Amino acid sequence: MTTRILFVCLGNICRSPAAEGVFRNLAPGFEIDSAGTGGWHIGEPPYAAMQQAARARGHDLSGQRARQFHPSDFDAFDLIVAMDEANLNTIESMRPPGNDTPVRLFMDYAPEAGIDHVPDPYFTGDFDQALDLIEQAARGLRAKL
Repeated sequence: MTTRILFVCLGNICRSPAAEGVFRNLAPGFEIDSAGTGGWHIGEPPYAAMQQAARARGHDLSGQRARQFHPSDFDAFDLIVAMDEANLNTIESMRPPGNDTPVRLFMDYAPEAGIDHVPDPYFTGDFDQALDLIEQAARGLRAKL
């Protein structure tokens, strides 16, 4: 049985599509997707600057399109991974009664990084820092599966 993992950030144009692309390269054979808790960018490709930074590291995000997280994702995935506490709280607020799908912070898989979230490069402009953290947490997550 294939493990199904959903990465979630705010708009699904920077952090979660990058996490999807990085993890897809790192762990082929897993069912991977990404989503945003907000719906502003539905149907859009990942942010151009994130695509460029990811491509420079060998991660192609060009085929992805933003979608919004939905309560049905709790049943569709085995693990939901949030990029920060605010998105984790939004996800948890949508949890269907009786559902026990784990929701975790991505940086929990890289405690040695000394940070509990992936800063949003849409606002910070630091796409390389975000990718450094995403790659580190992806390796940690892969090691746990």
